[in-house]
Amino acid sequence: MVATGTGIAPYRSFIRRLFVEETPFGEAYTKGSGLAWLFLGVANSDALLYDDEWQEVLKKHPKNFRLDYALSREQKNKDGGKMYIQDKVAEYSDEIFTRMDNGAHMYFCGLKGMMPGITEMLEGVCKEKGLKWEDKLTQWKKAGQWHVEVY
Repeated sequence: MVATGTGIAPYRSFIRRLFVEETPFGEAYTKGSGLAWLFLGVANSDALLYDDEWQEVLKKHPKNFRLDYALSREQKNKDGGKMYIQDKVAEYSDEIFTRMDNGAHMYFCGLKGMMPGITEMLEGVCKEKGLKWEDKLTQWKKAGQWHVEVY
């Protein structure tokens, strides 16, 4: 799950259904090997929405929940510039690509400006693996693994 700012809203309910409420799906998920991985990009730590909730879930379900923040006014990317969400996601490009190839779903919600950097990063991973990005993205979309709601 990749979010910028208020794009976090749908993920809050999703994570609650998985880890807070007692639901058959959530129970099966946390007893299995499922992983919900949240990337949230905001300007600074004062703007972190629902951090107390994320930390509680992380504490209770460390094997099933991962959390990464991109704080553009507080963190630096590998090139020394501002840390944007696409930079944080890129730090895990190979792992994300492998998870997608193994059936993971990727959700995007927030500012559309994050998308070019993320798709370019995944395209780079494709090229390194000798694959065509267009074919891989089509495959993921056809399998229902690629979910984008940006504004």
